[in-house]
Amino acid sequence: MILYKSEEEVACMRQSALLVSQTLTEVAKILQPGKTTLEIDELIGTYIKDHKAIPSFLNYNGYPFNACISVNDVVVHGFPGKTPLREGDIISVDVGVILNGWHGDHAYTFAIGNPGEDVMQLIRVTKESLYLGIEKAIAGNRIGDIAYAIQEHTEKKYGYGVVRELVGHGLGKDLHEDPQVPNYGKRGTGTKLKKGLVLAIEPMINLGKRDIYTEEDGWTVRTKDGKPSAHFEHDVCVGKGKATILSDYSIIEEAEAANPYLFTQEKIPVKN
Repeated sequence: MILYKSEEEVACMRQSALLVSQTLTEVAKILQPGKTTLEIDELIGTYIKDHKAIPSFLNYNGYPFNACISVNDVVVHGFPGKTPLREGDIISVDVGVILNGWHGDHAYTFAIGNPGEDVMQLIRVTKESLYLGIEKAIAGNRIGDIAYAIQEHTEKKYGYGVVRELVGHGLGKDLHEDPQVPNYGKRGTGTKLKKGLVLAIEPMINLGKRDIYTEEDGWTVRTKDGKPSAHFEHDVCVGKGKATILSDYSIIEEAEAANPYLFTQEKIPVKN
């Protein structure tokens, strides 16, 4: 069943989404070689609790950590651990919070040092595809329009692998609500979008092939070919003529740009 939100409820969800953005901003400030993903997870848990919220992921279906932290070929649901991060790693940090009963849930992929031009392009294109999908999240369109926009940009244009088994979703009082939002599909198909529908749109795009597998822990999802994967996610409310993005990447990007250990598109050397 699809649940539509009132303007008042969307305003509450914006607060949840912004707390996730603020949490990811704190992560962006401290990422560097030598940090462990377990240290990052502990920071995330403390920050969320200090802001009178609950980590959505902790104990969700038995998940034992505050956040999903996925390094290099881990697509999603990476377990935080004690292995230090290294120069050239890319790291997707996916955070959820419950604030005043409403969930916020989004993700951002960082590069620690320069992972190489091909991986930086993957990060850029995945992020671009998220915004192309959001452009289609307007009343009267269908889920397939979002999915097609993401697939067209990443798979058709760049030849990347679009993960099929993992999808975006509705968001609200529950972490995962209807409808599902795939990152591949046909225009004009799927659920019709109406004002007040809040979605977590999240392209998960592989540098190589789309094939994945789940490790024995039952959670960690990796690319079968061992190539890196990027993941970006925004919380979005469907509107008439334009979607409203409830989360805020600008504060994350500001912290990312200020951190000398993080590599961004702007830091790529210009070729003569």
